[in-house]
Amino acid sequence: MATTPAARRHDLTSARWAALQPLLPQGRKPGRPPKWDKRQLIDGIRWRVRAGCP
Repeated sequence: MATTPAARRHDLTSARWAALQPLLPQGRKPGRPPKWDKRQLIDGIRWRVRAGCP
């Protein structure tokens, strides 16, 4: 499991991520690897919804 370098107070905890990770689809396409892992994307989406930034 990939870990994030620095956990901020609004990031998902490891326990919450362990519950959410099996529900996400697995990538099966060949090609370039993703720039961000799924945990970082979910944290970014949660931050955007909470902060309401444009």
